[in-house]
Amino acid sequence: MTSWGAGPAEADRGEAGGIRTALAGLTTRGRSFLAAGIAAAICSFVLGLSELLRVGLLLAVLPLICAIVLYRTRYRVAATRRLAPARVPAGSEARVHLRMDNVSRLPTGLLMLQDRVPYVLGPRPRFVLDRVEPGGRREVSYRVRSDLRGRYPLGPLQLRLTDPFGMCELTRSFSTYDTLTVIPRVEPLSPVRFGGEAKGYGDGRQRSLALAGEDDVIPRGYRYGDDLRRVHWRSTARYGELMVRREEQPRRSRCTVLLDTRGGAYEGAGPDSAFEWAVSGAASVLVHMLERGFSVRLLTDSGSAVPGEGADGFAGTGQETADAAGLMMDTLAVIDHSDGTGLSRAYDVLRGGNEGLLIAFLGDLDEEQATTVAKMSRRSGGAVAFVLDPGTWTREANDVPRPGDRHEERLRMLREAGWTALSVPRGASLDELWRQADRERSGLAAVTGEARG
Repeated sequence: MTSWGAGPAEADRGEAGGIRTALAGLTTRGRSFLAAGIAAAICSFVLGLSELLRVGLLLAVLPLICAIVLYRTRYRVAATRRLAPARVPAGSEARVHLRMDNVSRLPTGLLMLQDRVPYVLGPRPRFVLDRVEPGGRREVSYRVRSDLRGRYPLGPLQLRLTDPFGMCELTRSFSTYDTLTVIPRVEPLSPVRFGGEAKGYGDGRQRSLALAGEDDVIPRGYRYGDDLRRVHWRSTARYGELMVRREEQPRRSRCTVLLDTRGGAYEGAGPDSAFEWAVSGAASVLVHMLERGFSVRLLTDSGSAVPGEGADGFAGTGQETADAAGLMMDTLAVIDHSDGTGLSRAYDVLRGGNEGLLIAFLGDLDEEQATTVAKMSRRSGGAVAFVLDPGTWTREANDVPRPGDRHEERLRMLREAGWTALSVPRGASLDELWRQADRERSGLAAVTGEARG
């Protein structure tokens, strides 16, 4: 809640500055009255009519009195702003609730309320509030909507004061503002398994045994409450204290989502561009895999990840999962094109070892970049790539499709390296491609099994 006071009590206002502020707030009507009064006064001296001088003084003094009275009138009001919700997907609406409280002992005059809103969210909302009684409250609301993701400031809130005659208007502003976060669209995905994955994929959790045999046991010190049947006597004799076998440790399956943000890999801009589709696809996969219990990591072509992310990515249950998803959505809400031209930094990060599922959203690739991506599948338990077809994303609806020989060659290179690579045409549904990737992985696993047999 923010309090605001209008009047001459502000410390940084001098008398001369106050007069200038009051005169600057004169409306067209007030300036017209002042000009007419001055003109009448001059004519009275020229014509020698004292009655005209009194009329001129009345016309000139009226707007000045209104400006001074309005300037010296002090209202104490408090305002609150509430966003519902504060994080909204692109293309959806959010409602902003404003509440004004008169905390002074005097009623207010006519108030015009205006909230400063970025142009991408729509026109600036304006509301006219009638007289607010002492201790009274007024509530108004408006809607905002953006097709472009990002973080947009709302505020500061402005109040415009007017006198009853409409001679003067003064504007005062609150100092606080709020932020609306527009996140990428998230498309619900089918619960597929990507058949044939042997490493890093499962129902969301795997169990790793702490011992592979009697000689490979990894004991730990005895703790109060441990079952005595798990005491490892050989290690106890060796260390001179009670040692017990470690229990089976739960381990989450891991998934890395690679998002290609190179500026040269995409053409076009706007909510329907190829880059926005890739960002929305990465957000959909991140949320889907996190809800399935995976440890999820977001990686870009520059090798950067989400701030606060652990070595194995985000993981959690219940509220932790929601917090992790919110943090990743906030990161994707402001992600933009990078200045890089290659994918070597992302490859260096993946080469460090993360034998989980790798899902990549890639733009246009040249031969060198495709070779780098092909090598990424070596350290993954399964690799799925959604490669956007530049021939369909850059043309207009009535244009003839351009030859896609280069695009098909890049897909072939990735498939030969073990990727499940799918071409993404303009307007494609991620869920359909998601299920298609599962069918292709299942078919590849069946063919591999028959060959081994």
